[in-house]
Amino acid sequence: MKEARVRAGLTPKELRERLGVSVPAVNKLEKRNTPPSVTTLERVAQALGRKLVIEFD
Repeated sequence: MKEARVRAGLTPKELRERLGVSVPAVNKLEKRNTPPSVTTLERVAQALGRKLVIEFD
């Protein structure tokens, strides 16, 4: 997630503000300490100007 944030040109603070979450919450997402929910992934994708795509092979 950090790579996507950096590619979007956002700082952790900017992402935090777009998501409306705390700094530790963004840190957890970027460090992958816990798997995010699909809802969280959708919110992050939207904040980064991306589209969430889930595929099964």
